[in-house]
Amino acid sequence: MAQIAAEYIRSKAGKETPALAIVLGSGLGDLASQVQEAVSIPFENLEGFPVSGVSGHSGALICGYLGGARVILLSGRAHYYEHGDAAAMKTPLQTLAALGCSTIALSNAAGSTREHMPPGTLMAIEDHLSWSGPNPLIGMQGDKRFVDLTDAYDPELRVLMQNVATRKGITLESGVYAWFSGPTFETPAEIRAVRQLGADAVGMSTVPETILARYFDMRVTAVSAITNYAAGMSDVALSHAQTKAQADRIKDRFVDLITGFAAEFAG
Repeated sequence: MAQIAAEYIRSKAGKETPALAIVLGSGLGDLASQVQEAVSIPFENLEGFPVSGVSGHSGALICGYLGGARVILLSGRAHYYEHGDAAAMKTPLQTLAALGCSTIALSNAAGSTREHMPPGTLMAIEDHLSWSGPNPLIGMQGDKRFVDLTDAYDPELRVLMQNVATRKGITLESGVYAWFSGPTFETPAEIRAVRQLGADAVGMSTVPETILARYFDMRVTAVSAITNYAAGMSDVALSHAQTKAQADRIKDRFVDLITGFAAEFAG
């Protein structure tokens, strides 16, 4: 299915190899409007691509140029909680690899477990806790499935992202992201537990895509847009509507950061 999807994308968007793939999280879809010479393909037109049923995820693949770099954006993703399938994004990630993408930048909206990272913070992910348990490589065959996740979030790319942030005057924290299955938000007890384990942010995505990307030999960098304090840390009621509203407040800095990263990476 990935080869079929890749050929279809080439027929619509041309055969130039993308320098960078980008996955957009909840409420962060405005980056897609910055892509020049954009060709947009709905997920439903691509063999094996899941159609997300989550608001804030448009469900389209966009090819074009960002910061002068040839990019492919996935504006939206499927989540484990939608289908009970940790490998829901396998075909899209395999398609990106088939198109020659060797590097991917993932993004998400997340909750902070640390008082010094309030809503509105951007955090580069340096490592993760797969708190939910399911692994997208379960059922794969062969020795390649035994993926080494040491430095899964490429240190060199994280330094490059930090340098871009510093140059643009954007505060970029760094920390560990804990993946929960969702769709419910975490309990205060769960947040206290993962804080003790070293988690700085929590969310419902990204980790399966990181594992799949590493399986397909792609370098990974990732950024969380902090939209709320995690459960038990504030009096604000948690909801997806609040997540999207807070992401909207962060979007300009996020767009500036990722556009600058694309330009620096390709340059």
